[in-house]
Amino acid sequence: MNEFSRYYVELFKYIWQDTVFFFQEIIWKGIIIKFFENIGDYYGILVQEADEFTVVSWLMLILSTLLNFSLILFLIARIIIWGRKYLSFRRIELEKNELIEEIANLNDRVLSLVDEKNQILALKVSQLGINAASGQSNPQMMSAPMQTQTRTVIQPTLAGAGAGNTTVVMQGGGGTPVMQSSSSQAPQQAEQAGPSRFIKLINVDKEYAGKDTTIYMEESDFVSLPALVTRFVNFAAFQLKLYYTPKMIMLFFSAMAASKVIILQGISGTGKTSLPYAMAKFFNNQASIISVQPSWRDRAEILGYLNEFTKRFNETDFLKALYEATYRKDINFIVLDEMNLARIEYYFAEFLSIMEMPDPSEWKIDLVPDSRSSDPLKVVNGKISVSQNVWFIGTANKDDSTFTITDKVYDRALPLEFEAKGEFFQAPETLPIHMSQSYMQELFDEAYYKFPVSQELLKKFSVLDKYVQATFKIAFGNRIMVQLNKFIPVYVACGGTEDDGLDYIFANKILRKFESLNLSFLRDELEDLVLQIQKIFGRSAFEQSIKFIRNLQKQM
Repeated sequence: MNEFSRYYVELFKYIWQDTVFFFQEIIWKGIIIKFFENIGDYYGILVQEADEFTVVSWLMLILSTLLNFSLILFLIARIIIWGRKYLSFRRIELEKNELIEEIANLNDRVLSLVDEKNQILALKVSQLGINAASGQSNPQMMSAPMQTQTRTVIQPTLAGAGAGNTTVVMQGGGGTPVMQSSSSQAPQQAEQAGPSRFIKLINVDKEYAGKDTTIYMEESDFVSLPALVTRFVNFAAFQLKLYYTPKMIMLFFSAMAASKVIILQGISGTGKTSLPYAMAKFFNNQASIISVQPSWRDRAEILGYLNEFTKRFNETDFLKALYEATYRKDINFIVLDEMNLARIEYYFAEFLSIMEMPDPSEWKIDLVPDSRSSDPLKVVNGKISVSQNVWFIGTANKDDSTFTITDKVYDRALPLEFEAKGEFFQAPETLPIHMSQSYMQELFDEAYYKFPVSQELLKKFSVLDKYVQATFKIAFGNRIMVQLNKFIPVYVACGGTEDDGLDYIFANKILRKFESLNLSFLRDELEDLVLQIQKIFGRSAFEQSIKFIRNLQKQM
């Protein structure tokens, strides 16, 4: 043990000596003092070489000297700034810790005051001769003279918040106290539960209390999918002066059948946000347009969060629209305007996940960790359901101010590309339609039954899929196949063809993945892919996919 102690002491003695030598001999004497001692030598070099200097040389000398001094001043300034920032940061952190400590002390003080208040109120209740637990009268009060006494007692609660006033009336005869609530609308149980944590959602409950939300469709409202497309195109043009091609609306309805998330992307001013707005008007509803902010990072931005200090839930307009849809029977659209200003897979991740579940009854979002009797009627066990009658429509621009939409989002959504603004045409007078979500689903189910994807088309697509996997190492899962088998039948039912429907899916769900590849090394492979598509489907087929490939080639 003594040998090790001597070794350890000697070791650190040498380390200390080396450290002192480094700062004293190398840093102080070797650099700083040596620099000032050699200033004369530096000037001597300049005098020795200055005889051969030209005008340009003198200019370069002056310029280099200024640059060197500027660099030194810059470094000194940066060190001073960093020092100030560090001191400022330390001061802010200290102030923050002091505030947190002060808040904690205030919370403790509030709790102690609440306990003291409850004790005082309990004492007042006992003085009235009332058992606070059972509400029975004190026998001593029974012998009081016959008279009527009215006193107001504040019923204490555990949290000390939300307590209502109770009037205790001492009636003559037996002198039995009768407890009466000062508010005839709120039951005693609700008073004990306190006010609701959800103000906006409770207002929705009140708005729809006793309201008949059944959609009563007239004979003219029972239309087929092709007639629905034509009717909307004319409605948007006549009523709203918005012009869309029938093909765009066919794609939109087909996308509604295949996914609950639709992405409308393209250049600004082509009617992306106006389409779901007009579609909601067409179905006698209002689209809820939510402007996405660049600061959004998680689900709390769209759903809100429970404030642990106030014990209130900070509700958003998105949450209110989602909750209101649970009451309705019609078709609802929630629009995430400029959805890629923030990362979609961050703030919308939970919705993308739960809507992958095959059973829609499991589409539930957690809001709060517990359940209270004062919560909204349709918030069950702290969860809210995502109703089948709601579609999430996102609009997206592609510019430097936005994030790239990832494959995770594209795989779960159906993108629609807006390349140009619709052209004006004279539309006949067209009224909106009354249609329930269940009838819309019946139209989709009828399309699945009448126009299933043919085996011949699936075999051709399988050949193309194997070629893409072998050449470009890109594959897709069952999710796209499920969407394909829902999208194409509805597109055909609306008046399109199988090949055009598959062309859309291939271009927007598979070829879009090519954007992440190093295209400069795939020029020949892309040209061979065009030839392969024409070989399988014909020269005049798959126009959208071939156009997409040509655009990729232009980016090389």
